[in-house]
Amino acid sequence: MAVGAHLITGGFPPGQPAGHDMGFVRSRLLAMIGEHEGAHVTTAEDFTDVDVYLAEAKLLLTYVAGPYPNEAENATIIRWLEQGGRWLGLHGTSGGKAARIEGQRQRAMVRTPHHDTLGAFFLNHPPIRRFRVVVANPEHPLMEGLPPSFEVDDELYLIEPRGEINVLLTTELPEDPSPPGFGFAYDEDTSLGADGRTRVLGLTREVGDGSVVYIALGHCHSANSNSQPFVDDSVVRGGDTPARFLGVWETEPFERLLHNAIKWALGA
Repeated sequence: MAVGAHLITGGFPPGQPAGHDMGFVRSRLLAMIGEHEGAHVTTAEDFTDVDVYLAEAKLLLTYVAGPYPNEAENATIIRWLEQGGRWLGLHGTSGGKAARIEGQRQRAMVRTPHHDTLGAFFLNHPPIRRFRVVVANPEHPLMEGLPPSFEVDDELYLIEPRGEINVLLTTELPEDPSPPGFGFAYDEDTSLGADGRTRVLGLTREVGDGSVVYIALGHCHSANSNSQPFVDDSVVRGGDTPARFLGVWETEPFERLLHNAIKWALGA
């Protein structure tokens, strides 16, 4: 019997890449799912009709930049999770609605119910930079084969953990190094751990008989989808943004992490 997986990759407005190479990600993730014999995959660009697609799915895999489930769609996902579904959310899945701030160019992210379901809420990220990712829970099956730590070039997401979570990946960043006016505005840095330096980059949480995994890593862009004004000198001296950037998608640890997560979710 085929094992169902539903893949959502897309930006906002609908049909736009929203600063990411959605085509590349879609093809890579489809190929990874396709490695599992008997896996049947459906695809979409947002959460429209998610109830229809999840009816036969064991895995919900999302890589989005803007789209997020509304309250009804979120309720559908919760019911599906409670019955044993597994949601693997990547990168911009922790984002969603950005509200205008009067008198400012910046916007602020808005917490919606899906952030509580996911266990993560995106605040901001500094320019693409090099940083070290630490495996915080090496005994978890998703961490199998990963080194204790590894360096990446990526958008370092500042993530506010939501609810009861199990931390998988962390990094150290005492302060947000974003230049004034860069990215999104926020009132309080709720992504900073109690120790004043640790931030969560990967987590799991249980929902009934199901589970959620969120991994903040994964930025990539093409020349046609790039929206990065500059990058940190740790990536390219002088800060010139690479026209094509694949970042962690070209690294063995991230590939291993994705393979582990898909295998875990499909029960292979």
